[in-house]
Amino acid sequence: MTDFMNEYCMHTATCGELRKGDVGREVVLCGWAWHNRDHGGLIFVDLRDRAGYTQVVVDPDCVSADDFAKAEHLGREYVLKIAGTVRERGAEAVNPNMATGEIEVLAKSVEVLNTSVTPPFSIEDGIETDETTRMKWRYLDIRRPEMYQALHLRHKVAQAMRGALNERGFLEVETPILANSTPEGARDYIVPSRPNPGRFYALPQSPQQFKQMLMVGGIERYYQIARCFRDEDLRADRQPEFTQVDIEMGFVQGEDVMNLMEDVMAETLAAVGVEHAFPLQRMQYRESMDRFGNDRPDTRFGMELVDITDIVKNTGFKVFSSVAQSGGVVKAINAKGAGDWSRGDVEKLADIAAENGAKGMAWIAFTTDGKEKSPIIKFFSDEEFAALKEAMDVEPGDLLLFAADTYEVASAVLSALRLHMADALNVPREGHQLLWVVNFPMFKYDEDEKKYAAEHHPFTHVLDEDVDKIESDPLACGSYSYDLVMDGFEVGGGTIRIHNADEQRAVLRTCGLTDEEIEEKFGHLIHALELGAPPHGGIALGLDRLVMLLGGKASIRDVIAFPKTSSASDPMTGAPSAVTGRQLKEVNLRTL
Repeated sequence: MTDFMNEYCMHTATCGELRKGDVGREVVLCGWAWHNRDHGGLIFVDLRDRAGYTQVVVDPDCVSADDFAKAEHLGREYVLKIAGTVRERGAEAVNPNMATGEIEVLAKSVEVLNTSVTPPFSIEDGIETDETTRMKWRYLDIRRPEMYQALHLRHKVAQAMRGALNERGFLEVETPILANSTPEGARDYIVPSRPNPGRFYALPQSPQQFKQMLMVGGIERYYQIARCFRDEDLRADRQPEFTQVDIEMGFVQGEDVMNLMEDVMAETLAAVGVEHAFPLQRMQYRESMDRFGNDRPDTRFGMELVDITDIVKNTGFKVFSSVAQSGGVVKAINAKGAGDWSRGDVEKLADIAAENGAKGMAWIAFTTDGKEKSPIIKFFSDEEFAALKEAMDVEPGDLLLFAADTYEVASAVLSALRLHMADALNVPREGHQLLWVVNFPMFKYDEDEKKYAAEHHPFTHVLDEDVDKIESDPLACGSYSYDLVMDGFEVGGGTIRIHNADEQRAVLRTCGLTDEEIEEKFGHLIHALELGAPPHGGIALGLDRLVMLLGGKASIRDVIAFPKTSSASDPMTGAPSAVTGRQLKEVNLRTL
């Protein structure tokens, strides 16, 4: 602990820094009473602050009667200031589980700075308290060492990234929070404008357009640790307000951005004690989909998807052969170690398949005692069955799970089953694995909206050789795009941007906008591109998600100081809350 951390406060040392070498030192400690015990006239207090714990001994012979009386009546989480002398513990009293376990502080004075009512849960790690309760009393939750460590890790990651970018000539620029709504406005948080009746701002889902205009403005190297907002259903790795490390560079190609990010990530990981080899693997989007069924592969374990369409295209099992002969695919995974599961347990997996679009799920179990179990085995010829086992590397104890459908559905089904089975079988996933997934398609077809949409976003530069296909054959267009993937999560998404106004208009038209809508929604960007926009590109890293993975947490809520619950609410403050009729009237709104 550096000296200046104690320079501007009541204490002269923290509760986590004292060691055997400090014996004899006069100190002042401040913190919360975690535990206190009365042992035959001596009061022992475990004092806690953000740095750790120190045992304090209150001896009636060393403090005033008044101070000893205070120590006798301490409650949990009382706020204390204690002056005393560091002394060595006896050999029998050393606590190897505490960093300060070789010393204790003999109190000379005890001051109660504030009392506390009984807290709703114990302020310690590993508590079994439901998340809503923790969110309601979040300031108490933050006192727990593991929560403090998570926020400290977040601080270290953010500062390491800032430092790495500053050293490389980047300029930190703030972009507006009150912005215009996007065509996907259903996901925007809208804010009424009092001076402009009937008009609304939108909280930004990303600083995307602003950072592109900074490139037009000649900033060339920009970054921002940006607050972003998205009104969508929440999951463990989603929040309505989130933080991204937003980066943009002028006069670059995709490799330039990826190489820069690898250098930044190398310094960031080193700053938090994580080792990883660089440069990173570049995996093509199609390879990721073929092998793992998604574009954010967890490559720390196998169980990869295998295409067996050619093996089963003429099989007697009509579910497989009809799909194979009509342009679909039949794929499978081998869940090694699940071959002895009961039929009931295996068939429960059909629910996961159905949730991801499957009409059913076929399986074959190869038990450890050499038996083969499945209702579909009888439909295979000996040659087909032998080819299947060879393709799937079958051994006793294996369970094959199949998906037969369109490429997209089969991929989604087996991707979900792969991850589920890895959890169910406790497949080791140690350490961290980073890689790039590159060259995404430019467009996808949205069946619900019956229109094309951008795979990344509509500001992505189409491959030069595909620009003339933007409006005539959108699904044939590739893009200059790259995602940074870590442990099966996308932690960053980036592209080379469109810097030509005509290409930007064509992409927006393909996404279903009229020329009038393009001018209304994106005229500011289009006109900027017409005024000497350089080639540019960038990336946005999800800070919350990155820290969650580095900290080994299951939810980004565990690395955010004041997160929202899964219902996008805040039990602590009551947000979102009702407002008065007067407030609504001032912004020309009324509720139904």
